[in-house]
Amino acid sequence: MNRNDLRRVDINLLVVFETLMFEKNLTRASEKLFLGQPAVSAALARLRDLFDDPLLIRNGRSYEPTKRALDILRELQPALDTISSAVSRAKDFDPATFRDTFRIGLSDDVEFGLFPPLLNQIRREAPEAIVVVRRVNYLLISSMLGSGEISVGVSYTTDLPANAKRKRLRDLHCKILRGDDRPGALTLDDYCERPHALVSFSGDLCGNIDNDLARLGRSRRVVLAVPQFSGLRSILAGTEMLATVPDFAAQALIDGCGLRADEPPFPIVASELSMAWSAGTDNDPAERWLRERIAEHMAAPSA
Repeated sequence: MNRNDLRRVDINLLVVFETLMFEKNLTRASEKLFLGQPAVSAALARLRDLFDDPLLIRNGRSYEPTKRALDILRELQPALDTISSAVSRAKDFDPATFRDTFRIGLSDDVEFGLFPPLLNQIRREAPEAIVVVRRVNYLLISSMLGSGEISVGVSYTTDLPANAKRKRLRDLHCKILRGDDRPGALTLDDYCERPHALVSFSGDLCGNIDNDLARLGRSRRVVLAVPQFSGLRSILAGTEMLATVPDFAAQALIDGCGLRADEPPFPIVASELSMAWSAGTDNDPAERWLRERIAEHMAAPSA
């Protein structure tokens, strides 16, 4: 196909194609695109004619992409990212008049401990903006960036999509939360003997802390796993339970209550808190403004 032939290709069709490849469901794709399902069905028919391929084959209530469709997606995504960036660079950005939506993925500790000051600044500088926060973790952030459910995420990260970008914000140092009135700091024996609560999005009862203890030939006794950090304040108060949490979450949890935060009585290997975003939004003025504010509020003070 030469450049003149591109005149008969509707770029909206390509956006529908990308969404269908990720959602594999006409109803969900319709919701994501803010289109009626008949319009998405009609677009799929046009795409099948354009590419001379079924593209999606029904499998129960969902669809499975054909091999040809997956090949097209791999070639198409970088091109759509480039188009998106080129169009974005042509737009001026004024946060005071911005009336669109920011879609941010945050891990629970980040939402609890670091997000409120960021939100306050967004509300001051971009009062008409809508902010949608989605819960992410290292297992979910890649797929949510890839599908466009979020444009930027802040979490501990491992593998990311090939077209994603990443910025290290801070090392994740830990504090030990406690709600008892015993004097003095915790010893390693105290830490290992007392019951522990942890925050676990999957319900697992162990984590990196246990690996650090195992290197010392020690272990802890986890008696409770909860899905989010906010509950620890009332759970730990007046009990012997301990919780090992990121320092910024600890600071938010002890503020205005009877909890205190101790330094850990053994070395804990720090992991990294990172911000990740799609290459397609890298040069978008609004997204660039948002990322600058995220870094300002969530990076370590010395970073």
